[in-house]
This record gives sequence, C-alpha cells and structure tokens, in this order.
Amino acid sequence: MKSEKTYIFSLVAPLMIFLSIVGFISRKDNKKIFYLPIGLMGIFIIAEKELTRCLKRKKILNKIKSYKHNK
Repeated sequence: MKSEKTYIFSLVAPLMIFLSIVGFISRKDNKKIFYLPIGLMGIFIIAEKELTRCLKRKKILNKIKSYKHNK
C-alpha cells in the first residue's frame, strides 16, 4: 500500500507543476494567482520527498558506521 502512494505522489507532483505553468501562462491577469498554490504544492511534495530520502540515507549510513566501530 505504501508503494502505491509513492507512485501516485511521483506522478501527481509533476502534473501539478505542469498544470500550474499552463494555467499561469494561459489565463488573464486577475486569474493567474489561482494557479500559484498548485505549483507550490507540487514543488513542496518533490522537495519533501528528496529531504526525507536524504535523511533516511544518512540514518542508514550512521547505523552501518556504528556496526563497523563495534566490531
């Protein structure tokens, strides 16, 4: 189940950014602001996934280093 959510987020975030760019370019001046939150959420989802991945990798690396020092 968790992997299904990962795939959905990986497809939805770029789609949100693309939709935001298209909406921002194609709309009139006063309606452009409505597409900004969609793009920001897409960027936030991607950045959050990268940050989480980086922190998990550091945690795993620290565990491996601690096992090497104990032996």
